[in-house]
Amino acid sequence: MAPRTSLRPARRPVFIASYEGSPRAVEPRVEPRVEAEEEPVKPLRHAFPAAGTELHGGRCDGYCFRITFAGGTLERSYAMVRGFLTEHGYGELPLPADVAELRAFRLPPKLRHQLSLFGEDGYVHNPLKIIFPPKGGKRGSLLLELYHERAPNHLLRFHQRSY
Repeated sequence: MAPRTSLRPARRPVFIASYEGSPRAVEPRVEPRVEAEEEPVKPLRHAFPAAGTELHGGRCDGYCFRITFAGGTLERSYAMVRGFLTEHGYGELPLPADVAELRAFRLPPKLRHQLSLFGEDGYVHNPLKIIFPPKGGKRGSLLLELYHERAPNHLLRFHQRSY
């Protein structure tokens, strides 16, 4: 039986023509990795984006920044929401301690399919809303709405009393 040979071609030196004389063998160059310094993340609370801006996967209309967190389960999505809020300057706001407490803010099933006078289906505390997706939406996801606190008529916009 013949010994097995590799299908990979033998490594050969690379020759580059030299204009001064004979060809020379050149080792492949490895460029050093230069890590670009990342800009520090500006907290949304202190640098609210302008209208029409897409940032971190969310959209802003100038008064409200909306972003959806879909972690597969409600627990993972809520952990992502809490991390995002802490990172962007909203960490000191009172939030539900865990998912069980967040579920207590969900509307009863009889009111979910109707037009409700109780507002959104989720946790609401100025300037943020953590809303459960509508029926038929992604299961286990949460919609986060952050409102611009320094905008004129902020409280009226937050409570949807005028636009």
